[in-house]
Amino acid sequence: MDRDAFAARIDHTALGPETAVGDVEAALDVAARYGMNARVPPCYAAEAAEHAPAVTLVSVCGFPHGQAAPETKEFEAEQVWRDGADEIDAMLNVGRLRDGDDAAVEDELARTVAAVPIPVTVVVEAPLLSVGKLRTACELAEEAGAASLGTTTGFSGGATVEDVEIMSEYLPVKASGGIEGFDTALAMLEAGADRIGTPAGDAIVEGFDADAVDASRVAPTEE
Repeated sequence: MDRDAFAARIDHTALGPETAVGDVEAALDVAARYGMNARVPPCYAAEAAEHAPAVTLVSVCGFPHGQAAPETKEFEAEQVWRDGADEIDAMLNVGRLRDGDDAAVEDELARTVAAVPIPVTVVVEAPLLSVGKLRTACELAEEAGAASLGTTTGFSGGATVEDVEIMSEYLPVKASGGIEGFDTALAMLEAGADRIGTPAGDAIVEGFDADAVDASRVAPTEE
């Protein structure tokens, strides 16, 4: 995997609570320069799609806590798709999962996935889950038709190698939360992640070490 292929696995992210349109445009410019994807708030999806149409655009649904009503998530997912998003990261309702209401969790995820014709990544907020609940979340997302799984928003902690290893047994994984350097990103890819979500995408790509990648256990992306 060369530097360009590595960069294509990164979602350069601008999702902070103070994110303004200028921050989004700056993130898109960086993503375009380095050949990364970009992940932005839903309120800026249309502007982002217009600003950088060549950049793969990821937006979010139910961010950051996943506690919106199912109908709201459906509407938000459809709206960001119509605004130009190429992919969606949808937040799982951790409260319902931990209450054992698996049917409600799966139904909500399935409705969100069915609302759009683009890939949906289900973010499970792994730092808040036991191993058993993490496996249940992965199973429900898989049954709901999700394209992939996301580790965490970063609001409750960062991605871990252990979580990625478990999650990659079910679906492709986007590791995000606390990934700020090349070594950490490579460790997540070695653990089974296919994508990396981070606001430090440019620094990570700048730190790319071809020798380290060549010596790693990272599988190439399937075309």
